[in-house]
Amino acid sequence: MLCRFVLPLSFVLLLAVSANAEIKPEVILEGLKCPTGVAVQPETGIVYVSESAASQIIRVVDGKAEVAIKEFPHDEYGKGPTYLMGPLGLAFMDKDHLVVGDGSLKDGEEVVRVYHVDEIGKDGIKADMGKQTNPLKPSDDVPGEGNFYGVAIDQDAIYVTSNGDDKKGWVARCPLEMDGLGELTRYIPTKEMVDVDAPAAIVISPRREIVVGQMGEISEAKDSLLTFYDQKSKKLLLSLTTDMHDIVGLAYSPKTGRLYAVDYSWADPKQGGLYRLDAIRRDGKQAIKATKLVDLDQPTAMAFNADGELYITEFANGDGKAEGKEPATGKLLKIGEGL
Repeated sequence: MLCRFVLPLSFVLLLAVSANAEIKPEVILEGLKCPTGVAVQPETGIVYVSESAASQIIRVVDGKAEVAIKEFPHDEYGKGPTYLMGPLGLAFMDKDHLVVGDGSLKDGEEVVRVYHVDEIGKDGIKADMGKQTNPLKPSDDVPGEGNFYGVAIDQDAIYVTSNGDDKKGWVARCPLEMDGLGELTRYIPTKEMVDVDAPAAIVISPRREIVVGQMGEISEAKDSLLTFYDQKSKKLLLSLTTDMHDIVGLAYSPKTGRLYAVDYSWADPKQGGLYRLDAIRRDGKQAIKATKLVDLDQPTAMAFNADGELYITEFANGDGKAEGKEPATGKLLKIGEGL
């Protein structure tokens, strides 16, 4: 039995009263080079994965990977090891349109790309064939920004987390207009509002709040925040500590309404995993409890299909070469219904 309780703000979590059964992820694909995003096409259930270091987006058809979008440019990320970085976050706008957050260009040049998936044949299409937004413009002391790690879409707009060289960290917004894409602009200065670095995960709640996982410093343990913002006013509704290291993915189950997160855990990869986030009261105040459900090897993204099956990408050893290992060990995993 699952119980909801009314919260003072429109904050959507569920209170758990029973434990999950043991979870055993199924490996769908392996040998991936820095997988960083995953999305499930509505109606068809076809899974798309951004294989960032391979500069491509692949999709799973009849259990096998095929290249869907190829020949992205590439940038580099990190300071020992460094990784090639191409497409990042993925989300479907509707059945026909895939939205891709860019990591393939220099900060200040990166864009959000949109592809009509019906135009993708068996040999795939080139990255420059999609529509794209403008880059984020520099202003005052804020440089041009990039690294659009997370993507979330509501009926009026595309939202992306922007976490490149800009020390503030932003949620950027692109309105959806009758004739296409509007201007991509900085929308919510998340670091400025919560004084924690690195917005990464983003999702729209069932009540249409913007929900952001503020990753925090990669060298610090358990400093990630879960934050809720009003879409129109941009007001911070709620900011909660999580006892998680580096939240990089968030998703609501379409079957139960529960909120789940994946923790990359940069400083200690052995702590990475899938978590369920449950509403609780702590010292009389609204809080959450993060319950670890399964250990994962540096998970990077997550997405449910309509049946409640959960797909997760694991970064693992990145592109293999960075760790002196061959081949790369990134994976696409699936967890069955029940979450």
